[in-house]
Amino acid sequence: MTELLSSQIVRTVLLGAVMLGAVSGMLGAFAVLRRQSLLGDALAHAALPGVCLGFLVAGGRDLGSIMAGALLTGALAALSVMVITRRTRLKTDAALGVVLGVFFAVGVVMLTHLQAAGGSASAGLSGFLFGQAAAILVGDLWIIGAGGALALAVILALWKEFKLVSFDPDFARAQGMPVVALEAALTVLIALAIVLGLQLVGVVLMVALLIAPAAAARQWTDRLGPMVLLSAAIGAASGAGGALISAGARGLATGPVVVLIASAVVLVSLILAPGRGLAWRAVARARARARISEARILAAMDGLARDHDDAAYPAERGMLGAALGKAPSPRRLAALEGQGLIRPVAHPPETAPRWQLTPAGRDRAGSDRGDAG
Repeated sequence: MTELLSSQIVRTVLLGAVMLGAVSGMLGAFAVLRRQSLLGDALAHAALPGVCLGFLVAGGRDLGSIMAGALLTGALAALSVMVITRRTRLKTDAALGVVLGVFFAVGVVMLTHLQAAGGSASAGLSGFLFGQAAAILVGDLWIIGAGGALALAVILALWKEFKLVSFDPDFARAQGMPVVALEAALTVLIALAIVLGLQLVGVVLMVALLIAPAAAARQWTDRLGPMVLLSAAIGAASGAGGALISAGARGLATGPVVVLIASAVVLVSLILAPGRGLAWRAVARARARARISEARILAAMDGLARDHDDAAYPAERGMLGAALGKAPSPRRLAALEGQGLIRPVAHPPETAPRWQLTPAGRDRAGSDRGDAG
């Protein structure tokens, strides 16, 4: 690890990946809450013609000009989606598909033309498709940092407004808030995050870095503040992990590794997150089934006791099976015994195991009967 960090290139890529991951995670939280994941994909692909346009204007591979061009075409793509949805009968998903395809096709045509025209500088433009982390310079970190600081400042300044627009835009509109302007501001910030990540992750994979940390964070909390912080932390950790792994292993591109780490965090979150995770839900369903089964056993034993006018009537598995349609498992009876709701009793001369309700079991059966009634 020390040997890796001794390299100036590794330190530069590591810092850039951490900053980009944090910014992407922070802004991706709002995209996920507003259900605009596909918009991020469209903006990412729409940035490609802007990359080529910035190259043409600057006459070379100047990152500032390329990012400005990408931000311009990304904003134009977002505006095109708004115009299409408002002026035609097309739904948002169809408009996003059309805009994504058109802009990306234009970008590929421009990229192919620039590369065919020759010149060593244009050869590096293809790196913006999938990212080229090794090409990040110290000066580029200032651009990423400035963009991230600007996004953070806007988020903090309009926190309450963005929060309300993300969760209930109709109520925000009723309160007199400029919802369209606020949504446009969030869209521009998302486009900014995508532009900042073009060098590291590329056009194709940038939307994954934008959405994956937020999707993972959403599984762990239902509050906006903690979700934004956790999403930024997951993005930063994914960036750091991807940069270090790609630096330590030859032939691994940083951008895809960062995305794979973030996707792995999403998978773990989907399985293990308390309350929302698949494992948690499976345990909750198993517990619910156990409670229902135990309640039915107690009700059957209570019914047999009432039928025989004997509160301590001993019931055996065959009787309970006739009442329930299926004999309860020994494990379920042992669980009830462990809870102190039933106890085993002897019933000579018969040797089959029998159980009777304890006072706590009778109270539980009566409570369940009252709830059912």
